[in-house]
Amino acid sequence: MAGKQKRKLEDLSVDEFLLSGFDSADEDDSEEETLKENGLNDKQKKTLPSAAPDGKKGKAFEHKQQLSRLQSKDPEFFKFLQQNDQTLLNFDDTDSSEDEEENKYHKLPADLDDEASSGDDDEGEGEKVSKKSKKAEAIKVTEKMIADWKEAMQTEPSARLFREVTQAFKAAVATTKGEGGGECRYKVADSSVFNALVLFCIRDIYAALQKMLNLKPDQKEQKKVVLPSSSPKWQNNQIDVKMYLSGVVQLLSCLTESTVISAVLRHANQLVPYYLCLPKQCRHLVKQLMKQWSTGEETSRVLAFLALNKICRHKQDTYLNPTLKQMYISYVQNCKFTSPNMLPMINFMQRTLTEMYSLDSQATYQQAFIYIRQLAIHLRNAMTMKKKETYQSVYNWQYIHCLYLWCRVLSTLHPSDVLQPLIYPLCQVIIGTIKLVPTSRYYPLRMHCCRALTLLSSSTNTYVPVLPFILEIVQQVDFNKKPGRMSKKPINFAVILKLSKVNLMEKAYKDGLVDQLYDLILEYFHTQHNSIGFPELALPTVIQLKAFLKECKVANYCKPVRQLLEKVQENSSYITGRRQKAAFGVADATAVVAWEKQMKEEGTPLSRYYSTWKKLREKEIQLEISGKHKSQDLELPVNKKKKKDKEFEDLFDSDEEDAGSKTKGKKGGNKADDDDDDDLSDMSDEEGMDGKDSDDEGEEEASEPRQPLSSSALMQLAEGGEDVVEDLELSDDD
Repeated sequence: MAGKQKRKLEDLSVDEFLLSGFDSADEDDSEEETLKENGLNDKQKKTLPSAAPDGKKGKAFEHKQQLSRLQSKDPEFFKFLQQNDQTLLNFDDTDSSEDEEENKYHKLPADLDDEASSGDDDEGEGEKVSKKSKKAEAIKVTEKMIADWKEAMQTEPSARLFREVTQAFKAAVATTKGEGGGECRYKVADSSVFNALVLFCIRDIYAALQKMLNLKPDQKEQKKVVLPSSSPKWQNNQIDVKMYLSGVVQLLSCLTESTVISAVLRHANQLVPYYLCLPKQCRHLVKQLMKQWSTGEETSRVLAFLALNKICRHKQDTYLNPTLKQMYISYVQNCKFTSPNMLPMINFMQRTLTEMYSLDSQATYQQAFIYIRQLAIHLRNAMTMKKKETYQSVYNWQYIHCLYLWCRVLSTLHPSDVLQPLIYPLCQVIIGTIKLVPTSRYYPLRMHCCRALTLLSSSTNTYVPVLPFILEIVQQVDFNKKPGRMSKKPINFAVILKLSKVNLMEKAYKDGLVDQLYDLILEYFHTQHNSIGFPELALPTVIQLKAFLKECKVANYCKPVRQLLEKVQENSSYITGRRQKAAFGVADATAVVAWEKQMKEEGTPLSRYYSTWKKLREKEIQLEISGKHKSQDLELPVNKKKKKDKEFEDLFDSDEEDAGSKTKGKKGGNKADDDDDDDLSDMSDEEGMDGKDSDDEGEEEASEPRQPLSSSALMQLAEGGEDVVEDLELSDDD
């Protein structure tokens, strides 16, 4: 029966074979005879696959039949296919069916014994489990192994040795997250071994890598970094280097001890050329560096900034723009609260961010344009809407620190043709901020703005009328009026934006106000001390200070003002005498610039006095920040016999005022204090100092404009409608 069936099948064509069916019993008989002829036993039969049901048609054949039936069912669609896709209709169904059969059923191997031994699913799974169990038995790292690795790395590092060290380092880093050793061939179970291994990697891996890849050591004078990808051995070691760099980033993300973080950051700084060759690992490193720059300890911040600066300098097109944007957002988030302890950190972030902006003036212009425009939009909304919420979006620490940051950036990068158009609109925004709520409660904020304008004016050689905003305070405050209450501690104007109504009645308020006015006027005149027009510039101030001395009856206030007046008049007389000897006219701008430069080099009476005063003032500021105030400034109503003991007692006073103390004299102030009953009179001190969330984070891309716009164009954009860029969220929320 089997022979007849076999002969019948041989006589059939391929299509007839696919369409024909035959008895399965005959098929089994023919299969048994074939196996017996080939000499196969029963055990080997089990390993062979079961035959396919040959009575079923191939998928390609059925698809072709469906397409042929489509001509009668939907002739329009069939005609469309003929015109547009002939390959869909005319395809070879025999090849596809054969491929399907071949993919569905595997061919008989040449060596059936090997196939039989590997074909059993249960046995295969057992072998996989055994292999996994062997891999799970990782090698335990010991200190002796680390010492051997260290010695070998120092003498003759090799790719195989580096791979072993990398596997051990990966296992060590995995333990920091409680992952054990993972699939690594090594296991680190002891803390001493962990410390020894990490210390060995931090100290010796970089030098070993440089030696293994035949790279020259970095020179301090060398500006361009030699990338490891230039080495012919890079391809063979790239996978191991990638694993090691990922481990360093993971280790940095898990550490909490500041000294260890600093050590790892120094090592990461060395490895920056390797990170530049691997974009994914470099992005992860930048993320961790950003975190350390904004939240780490002082040393960690510095090291993180150095690494960020190195990365952005050598790959500006890839990393500079996103890094600048992220650093600015981190700076804004860290500026929400300002205290004596936070000021050094904020100043550090200002200076380092300015250093990053100096890498590319075009990228700096794009971001400065967007963020200064956002500040202008906040100010415009506050001036037009006149609501408490809009005032809060301007009168907060984040807004003030952003203004000061851009003043520092434009001052540091001057002269720059690209950034020059931004000076005028930035000055207008700061002046508008001063004029928004011109009351005595916001004198500290006005002083911060005046300092920012002074910095911008002196560094960019741009005249900004700062003195009128300072002298306005002298006119509005009545210094002859006795204070309503006494205070034990002076007011630190450096860390406040708003004064409470209680502060306005204290003696410390007027004492501190006189000191601040003295500092501001002297600093501004120092920026103009060599100007040929100094006498004319100082004349309104001289008249105002003389009027103050006539009206003021308090000796402690008259003494510093009289001293300031003498120095200003002395410098005016000196400049007047020197310019009388000049042989050029006022219209000769080149000669005027040369004359002013000569005056600056020779020095003036005001510049010499300022240098001496600045040193003493810096010491006093450091004492104020540390909380060690001068006891002689604390004039308290005590008996002379007990005054000495009271002075020592004041050194340990707390920051809080005595709640039970009674105010002396009638409550009141000056004319400017009556203006406090405005839209901001109900704002608490915390609202005025801390700032509220007012806008969304700036996630927009600084793509337009490519070329600098004029200052008038910038202000027109700020005065435009609501189709503006997304606002930067002045908060610490992500």
